[in-house]
Amino acid sequence: MSKPKMRYFEQEDILHLTISDEPEAKSVEINPNITAELNDLGELIGLEITNASSFIRDSILESTQGKILNLSTQ
Repeated sequence: MSKPKMRYFEQEDILHLTISDEPEAKSVEINPNITAELNDLGELIGLEITNASSFIRDSILESTQGKILNLSTQ
């Protein structure tokens, strides 16, 4: 398996993570912002995140706020 690669396309606001250089056989929409790319065996070879800047910001904020709330109730 090759080393994962990440590319950000600023104008389109798309983040693409390549896990393997294998050819893509099909893709599956995980949610409106995330598409999983699969090889011919159905194994994950890449991810595409659209509206990446908002998606990542919101994911980080949600995770961080959850941890802060959890720490404050202990």
